[in-house]
Amino acid sequence: MTAPDYMAPESVGRFEQRALGAGIAGVLACGICFFLYRDQFADRFFHSYLIAFMFVLGLSLGSLGLLMLQHLTGGHWGIMTRRPLESATRVLPVVAVFFLPIAIFGMKHLYGEWLNAPAKGEGSLSDLQKSYLTSSGFLIRAVIYFVVWLVLVFIFNRWSKEQDVNREDRALRRRMQMLAGPGIILYVFVMTFAAIDWVMSLSPHWASTIYGFLFVIGQMISSMSLMIAVLVLLSRTAPMEGVIQRRHLHDLGKLLLAFVMLWAYFGFSQLLIIWSGNLPEEISFYRTRLYGGWGVVAVFVLIFHFFVPFFSLLSRDLKRSAQMLPKIAVWLIFMRLVDLFWLTRPEFTSSAVPGLMDVAAILALAGIWFAVFARNLKTQPLLPLGDPKLEEAIEVHEY
Repeated sequence: MTAPDYMAPESVGRFEQRALGAGIAGVLACGICFFLYRDQFADRFFHSYLIAFMFVLGLSLGSLGLLMLQHLTGGHWGIMTRRPLESATRVLPVVAVFFLPIAIFGMKHLYGEWLNAPAKGEGSLSDLQKSYLTSSGFLIRAVIYFVVWLVLVFIFNRWSKEQDVNREDRALRRRMQMLAGPGIILYVFVMTFAAIDWVMSLSPHWASTIYGFLFVIGQMISSMSLMIAVLVLLSRTAPMEGVIQRRHLHDLGKLLLAFVMLWAYFGFSQLLIIWSGNLPEEISFYRTRLYGGWGVVAVFVLIFHFFVPFFSLLSRDLKRSAQMLPKIAVWLIFMRLVDLFWLTRPEFTSSAVPGLMDVAAILALAGIWFAVFARNLKTQPLLPLGDPKLEEAIEVHEY
């Protein structure tokens, strides 16, 4: 079992070209929007750009979380997905570059409610908010967030690469396992604060202690869905043809079901707590999102982000199906975009209809993200050849 035997097929290169083409088309569409919305371009652009940024950030960070979860648990599902997960995490430096427009130009268009808050009276911030919600603090914390994430990405990718060279080094495997537990805690902790800074602070007078967990679980759903789709596509041609088995898909499907249930649990818990409290400063979040057009979007998210995937993934046959499971996965990736749209856009407009700028921003950032992901996938074998459990993971048997 050598590295050249498990390099990515030519189809990955073709996917890279198509994704890059989509990214370029998205950038050009943003340019068209500049002429269409010249007077309101900056506001419209950054309102759409934030959704696209949080989406691609979730693909990389969710993959980091799943990668550490696999090292911690040692499941066969993680061995099959490790290299795609590592490839997704290595796009994080590009995502960090995507954050620069927000940091340099976009803050005044996104966070004006706390940047320009009056010192006293209606709309003023509390003393704690005044000390926390500052432009300098916002930027310093963002640097800290990306440093923490990038360090974790660097360590796990480097150790995994070393494992392919030193296949008998069992101590390396133990180090990855020992770091994975604290790494998951650190990832959840840092992402919670990042969600507060970048999304929840759009409405600085509203707060929720569950908000960050919703983003963490949403990222897990995005990444797991991506891994399912990637593995099924790779399994259709050599060298992964016959390697990916129904039992692997079954495990991935069960994890996806667990994440969907956990996302629904956190979402319902947040709604129940705020609904029970019925305090004016707390109900503002749902008052704008459960009525009118946004209420229709909320029902759409409830049905197609939870009920349909939940009842579908209860089926054992569907979780083992290489035809149906990736369709559910791709649909959930789309629903993650809808959920991000529902979480962020009501802070800026009462219209629940997405526009050309929304499509252009998503197309630009997601296209570039997938192009870099595909390029990363070509640089290493598709399987972690140095993992001691690899032979057991790819052994052909069904249960």
